[in-house]
Amino acid sequence: MTSEILSFYKDKTVFITGGTGLLGKVVIEKLLRATDVKRIYFLVRTKRGDTMEARVESWKKDQVFEVLLKKKPLSLQKVTPISGDCCAPDLGISEADRRILAAEVQVLIHGAASVRFEEPLDQALIINTRAVRLITQLAREMRLLESFVHVSTAFSNCVVHQIQERFYPEHLTCPVDKVLDIRDSLSPETFEKMAPALIGKFPNTYTYTKALGEQVIQEEAKGLPVGIFRPAIILSTFKEPVRGWIDGLQGLIAMIFATAYGFVHFMLVNLESKAPVVPADYCVNVAIASAVQIAKVSKQNKNSPPPIYAFAPSESNLVTYGELVNECYLNGLDVPNEKMIWHPFSHCTTCPYLYSIGVYFYHMLPGLILDIVLRVKGQKPMMIKNYHKVHEGMLSLFPFSRKTFTMDMKNTDEMWQSMSREDKEIFNFDMSTLNWKEFFTCLMDGLRLYLFKDPRTPESIARGRKILKKFYVLDRLLKTVIVLLFGAFIWLLVKNLWALL
Repeated sequence: MTSEILSFYKDKTVFITGGTGLLGKVVIEKLLRATDVKRIYFLVRTKRGDTMEARVESWKKDQVFEVLLKKKPLSLQKVTPISGDCCAPDLGISEADRRILAAEVQVLIHGAASVRFEEPLDQALIINTRAVRLITQLAREMRLLESFVHVSTAFSNCVVHQIQERFYPEHLTCPVDKVLDIRDSLSPETFEKMAPALIGKFPNTYTYTKALGEQVIQEEAKGLPVGIFRPAIILSTFKEPVRGWIDGLQGLIAMIFATAYGFVHFMLVNLESKAPVVPADYCVNVAIASAVQIAKVSKQNKNSPPPIYAFAPSESNLVTYGELVNECYLNGLDVPNEKMIWHPFSHCTTCPYLYSIGVYFYHMLPGLILDIVLRVKGQKPMMIKNYHKVHEGMLSLFPFSRKTFTMDMKNTDEMWQSMSREDKEIFNFDMSTLNWKEFFTCLMDGLRLYLFKDPRTPESIARGRKILKKFYVLDRLLKTVIVLLFGAFIWLLVKNLWALL
């Protein structure tokens, strides 16, 4: 049976925003490696002292492109950067480049976004909402456009616990056009004061502005071959193009990293909640496949509402945060990292007050002592500063780990069932058969290799085990001393009180 997806992308020209992020890079790599696309344009913000061509050239040293370049050494010649900025008017794209995109692009994947949960509303609106309007306007100029995929998030409507593959405009305090008008008419300082009233029940500016971005698609993309892709929390790759590839420290990845490093010992998380986590390579396959499905839906009915494709763990194969934490912890004991700063362990709670107490004793107090030591050594103190960042991240993640979200994936499941056997093999995203233990092992190996820069070799593991044993002994000694001191304090307190009586 022939591959419908490969046939669709053959000789196609694709334009991608967010192409320099984790998801964007893996999308570009997969399209180049698995399909016969004609060209890939991607939006890139120029940096001082760095040309756009140099950005693409640097990918030759990026491990995510290793497999591709061995298979197709000249494949990156199909990639053309387009200078632009999602924060700029008209996306910062020149008129000449705009004409090229309008004349050539057949598939548009808009993945650029600010994923900072606590981004000031003014900035989050520019990137996550206004840019969607601007990319939609650009899409209308694309004469050959067959499919437009807007990458949102499974939590764009997290004000409800059972999230369907539909729009939820009823939970927005104000229509998107009015919000953007208010933002343009006020100073950033004044507008920021209005943020709580505008955000309403949403836990942060990220989810709120992503919900507004979806409303832009619903209201302003009518008649376009457009659909929405809603992935859950994206972790590392599982198997493609390399195991466990991670591009940076964000969100849940940062928390896992900090725990494995022996930096975080107290977490605010409900271990019984289901963890809505998915592999990056599976997400990419859904995005690529959904573009084909969107094109088919649009051909059947140009005026049909934009289809929505959610992607989260299968109801038949769920995993809890407790299982995630435990598997990562056991992996850390089995193949310890030689760059850890203390014995890795963590206590978890769902009580913010208890978390604050635990943070003081497990993080802030030791951090303060270590910062004093660093100052004495003439080094820059950094522990308290880093702990503040970790705690902000933990509090930002808590709304998503406190309870279990149920995510309907009817459209995504139907898309999977309609795919040929060949397409299922090439573009696998079957979460019902995912081996969580194996995936979490890949995740920890990826943390070790791509973030710690510590390859999993017998020598490195041996050194890690020695360090782990040392920190284990020190950890137990420290806790014993603390318990003895606390016991002595209580004994003296009781003794003095008894003497007074």
